[in-house]
Amino acid sequence: MSMIRDLRAVVRPSRVSLRKDTGLYDTTRDPSTPSCVVDCAVYRDGTRVPQDTPLTPHEAMRGVRRDGGFVWIGLHEPTEAEFSGIASEFGLHPLAVEDAVQAHQRPKLERYDDSLFTVFKTIHYVEHDQLTANSEVVETGEVMCFTGLDFFITVRHGGQGSLRALRHRLQDDPELLAKGPSAVLHAIADHVVDGYIAVADAVQDDIDEVETEVFSPGRRGGVSRGVDSARIYQLKREVLEFKRAVSPLLRPMQLLSERPMRLIDPDIQKYFRDVADHLARVQEQVIGFDELLNSILQANLAQASVAQNEDMRKITSWAAIIAVPTMVCGVYGMNFDHMPELHWRYGYPVIMSVTVALCVGIHRTLKRNGWL
Repeated sequence: MSMIRDLRAVVRPSRVSLRKDTGLYDTTRDPSTPSCVVDCAVYRDGTRVPQDTPLTPHEAMRGVRRDGGFVWIGLHEPTEAEFSGIASEFGLHPLAVEDAVQAHQRPKLERYDDSLFTVFKTIHYVEHDQLTANSEVVETGEVMCFTGLDFFITVRHGGQGSLRALRHRLQDDPELLAKGPSAVLHAIADHVVDGYIAVADAVQDDIDEVETEVFSPGRRGGVSRGVDSARIYQLKREVLEFKRAVSPLLRPMQLLSERPMRLIDPDIQKYFRDVADHLARVQEQVIGFDELLNSILQANLAQASVAQNEDMRKITSWAAIIAVPTMVCGVYGMNFDHMPELHWRYGYPVIMSVTVALCVGIHRTLKRNGWL
């Protein structure tokens, strides 16, 4: 326990944007190394083995098989040709290799003879000044991990989810890295789930903003006119994308925390339980977001319908008021010589007074009943 007491402190502060990681590729790399290789290093007794020149995956694995330790290789969007040599060197299963190259995979955990294949969906919150019908709220990427007895390979897809800062922090904790590839797998899982927590907090603020606008009193007559439904629908779509990243990952994390596995160190396995707990909390939040947005959307549509009904009531009320002078003027506009009061000296002021009185009376009655 004392050897990994600071495990969470090592991996928690790993929310680093790719914008700060300007040196994505090492320009001093051996030309024979595939261009997709971000970093390749050998770790022995928890310490990175110094090297005068960058190692190729073949050289790194040869050193591990000769002197012990494990190799950690980081790849970014490899092509099938670039990955084929690495896959052959480490004996990776063809199905897992195909998934790693093609990307767009569902979060999962698959066990093969001598390795574990894990897929994580990374989520990045896209900052925006104002939520619109076209706003991108979350941006997704993928991190795929091959875990073996003496190797760990990460394959990243997408512009987000750089692991360079996480690698450096792990290298500052030799006791943790001495636990082998399973310690790296846990660190990446914890890093990804921490990203989910940060994004969930940011999405909550967006939902609160929309909810406040929907349920705030309207400017006219205290009736809310609602907000643009397209904004709510766009936010719901983004939450659904978030949900697709979170929900499928819960079962793999539970398996890593509950089921003994030859490739997972027993001291590390208990920490996957903590990751699974945090992931379950995020899943509950995301499901709650989806349900809350459904309610907000329905309430917004209902308010828009109520506002339209209110407008129709007012239009109908004014039409009823205008109907009185229209009727009177229509009657006295008929072309007849023998009509009551037609030649009466006070006929015009009397008729106008009666018309105004009727209109005022109808107006007061409608306003008293809430129609105006």
